[in-house]
Formats: sequence, C-alpha cells, structure tokens
Amino acid sequence: MKKTSLAVALPALLLSGLMLSGCGMFRSHKSWDTAKQEAPLEIPPGLDTPSASEALVIPPPGANQPTANGATAAAPGANATITDGFVLSDSVDAAYKRVGDALAQGEIGQVTARDDAAHTYTVTVMAAAMTGKKPGFFGRLFGRGKGEGDASRAMPHEVSVSIAPSGQSGSEVRAQGEAPGVAKLVDGLKAKLGG
Repeated sequence: MKKTSLAVALPALLLSGLMLSGCGMFRSHKSWDTAKQEAPLEIPPGLDTPSASEALVIPPPGANQPTANGATAAAPGANATITDGFVLSDSVDAAYKRVGDALAQGEIGQVTARDDAAHTYTVTVMAAAMTGKKPGFFGRLFGRGKGEGDASRAMPHEVSVSIAPSGQSGSEVRAQGEAPGVAKLVDGLKAKLGG
C-alpha cells in the first residue's frame, strides 16, 4: 500500500509543482509593468508666480491723486479738500439751471460767483467743522455736546460746484472744497433735486 500511495502522491506533487511554476506563463503583461518614471513637469519661465514683495508697501503721504472722474479718498484732516457729487438725469443746461434754482433759495449756501459758459458755481457754505469724536449715548441724552457751542463752530467754507455731461442723457454734479462745506452742499442739493 505504501507503493500505491507513493505512486499517487509523487505524480500529484510533480503536477502541482509544475502548475505553480507555470503560473508565470499565464500572467498578462500590461503596459504599466514596463512604465518608467518620468521627470516632473516644469513651469515655463514666464508663468511664475508674480512677486508679492510690494503688495504691502504703504504709499507716502500725498500719494492720493484724483482719478479720471475727480474722485479722491477722504483725507484724514477735518478741513481737507475733497470732491463729491452725484448724477442727475438731465442735460447739462437743465441740470445747471436746476442747481442754480436750488442754490438761489439760500438754504444751502450763498452763491458768490457763477460761470454760465463753464457751468460752475462758487458757493459759500456755513458748516460746522467735522470732529473726529461724536458724543456718546449719555452725552446726547443729557445734552452734552449740543447747544451754544455748535452754532459758534459753524464757519464759512468755499465750495466749487461744476456740472458736466455724464453718459448720453445725464449730468454729473461735482462739488469740491473743504470737507464740511462739500458734505453740507451735496446733501442739501441731493435733498432738493432728488439726486
């Protein structure tokens, strides 16, 4: 019996060894098995990230130049020269007349000069100087910060008002001068003209 089991076991062992060694013959060879590592991509010289070294540079004082439409940022001083304005949906001549009629009432300011050809007015506006600090809740509640002191702080401010075309059927009303006068004049004209 030993011979039969050895005779059966030996061919089975040889057959299994042959099958295991032959597995490599049946294996598929895919293209990724033969792939090689390539060099990483390089960024072309003109497409590098721009320099950010000047992104946080603070401009020198006085570097705030007016834009093409004359607008400047508000300056820190209370009486700094600023430009402000709004747009009316009228022709330049009609807007010039409407602004003149609103200023002629005298509630906003006193017209000291006018140039009909250039569509400009020079107006003296009585306005209080802007202060950096407003009275708090209790200061307003109990009367501190109002009364006789406010009327005495109103000073004359000269403001130049110009009317220029804006778009095809609009007109731009611009006021330039000291901040308190410009603010009062522009707010007054907007209220009267609906700008």
